[in-house]
Amino acid sequence: MTLDWLPDFGKTLQGLVNRGVDAVVTGYGDSLDGFSALLTAPVRAVETALLHIPVPAFVLAVAAGAWLARRRWGFALGMAVLPLVLAGLGVWAEAMQSLALVTVAVLLVAFLGLPLGVAAARLPRLGRVLSPLYDLMQTIPSFVYLIPVAMVLGLGRAPALVATLIYALPPFARLTELGLRGIDGELVQAARALGLGPRLTLWLIELPLARPTILQGLNQAIMMALAMVVVASMIGAKGLGEIVLLGLQRADPGLGFVGGLAIVLLAILLDRMAQAVFVERRRQG
Repeated sequence: MTLDWLPDFGKTLQGLVNRGVDAVVTGYGDSLDGFSALLTAPVRAVETALLHIPVPAFVLAVAAGAWLARRRWGFALGMAVLPLVLAGLGVWAEAMQSLALVTVAVLLVAFLGLPLGVAAARLPRLGRVLSPLYDLMQTIPSFVYLIPVAMVLGLGRAPALVATLIYALPPFARLTELGLRGIDGELVQAARALGLGPRLTLWLIELPLARPTILQGLNQAIMMALAMVVVASMIGAKGLGEIVLLGLQRADPGLGFVGGLAIVLLAILLDRMAQAVFVERRRQG
């Protein structure tokens, strides 16, 4: 049975999207180049800083941070071994490139997600509007928006940063909203009765009480940002994903395995360090 009587909305939508992207590129090309450079600058700065840190100094910094978070020498030693293995695999520069992208992406997630979570907790209607948008950002395949983003911003770090931000923002914003909604309303009312205004109540009472949930959301954002490393390599972003992509293109399973193992090691390092900070913060709170 044919459905010739139905209009082809797919081709119509395809044409609209193509014309819209072409109009943006041709009409705002210079501005987009400047915006792309603005996005790329912090990633380049963090990447340059990380690459100038000697491997022994980086290992010592990781060990010191791990010990301060857990006060356990075994944990500190285990975390120090991970960057050593990355260096031993010969992928240190690529690991630092991926770490720079993840670092800037997570900072942007925190900068944008915290006010979004606070606003959604304050305004339930806004939360209901943002919820389906978050669902769309998390479920739509990244390749769907990678093509127009790459056409608008060009290949390289800028579209990779935007794609990572789209993927990692929803869990942090949602858990921030959830943490603030879970606060006992009587504590907030007591703070107001003591003369604290809305801003002071937020900073001194609500955010500290919601801190464990917010930090958990930050940990989720870190992991989701790292999950975009391989995808980001397909639009020109440097890093560990590029090694996996080269292994695929060259039919070199060994190279792909080295890149994949390095991504796993970096993920373990970031996850365990973030979890250590989360557990310590919760214990202190």
